[in-house]
Amino acid sequence: MSSSKQRIEQTKQRLAALGPVESRTQFGGYSLSVAKTVFAVVADGELYLRACEQAQPYISERKMQPLHFVKRGLPVALNYYRVDGVLWSDADQLVAISSLCLNGARQELKDRLRNRRIKDLPNMGIRMEALLREVGICSIEMLMEQGAKRSWLKLRAINKHLGLSVLFALEGAIVGSHYEALPTAVKEELRAWFKSNAHRKG
Repeated sequence: MSSSKQRIEQTKQRLAALGPVESRTQFGGYSLSVAKTVFAVVADGELYLRACEQAQPYISERKMQPLHFVKRGLPVALNYYRVDGVLWSDADQLVAISSLCLNGARQELKDRLRNRRIKDLPNMGIRMEALLREVGICSIEMLMEQGAKRSWLKLRAINKHLGLSVLFALEGAIVGSHYEALPTAVKEELRAWFKSNAHRKG
């Protein structure tokens, strides 16, 4: 077993109190997450915690070293800091700091989602966001509520040249997927709906 995979297994055991810890490849190492929220990384057999406002005083006091990622031949410091031997050996403190980092990551994710615009969704952009605004769909929440089909009909009412690709793009944006990655069954259902409704008005 590699040093990183061994450290991952040890970390999962030590941080079990946070919930089931999942791992996946990232940054040339492995990201660790709880309920899909990434809060740590394991690289070269070392555990790095994601910094947050609450944990920053401890990180600064302990002078924890940042994780570096080489980009275009240059080292770039990431917002993850190495757990040293002292913290690793203190199980209670490790869980406490890791919990702060996990909660901080969750809050960052909530803030990011709250501030997202339609243009930030897959398949969307400034132009599509502007078109949707013209038909009264001004936020991600409104797009989700309307759904791809109703949104497409509203857009088609002001632009008769919109085709099936826009319907696919809207569906992908709503489910968080590139339109080409939509399941075949979903594409077929949308294609059939398109053929039956292409001449309707929103």
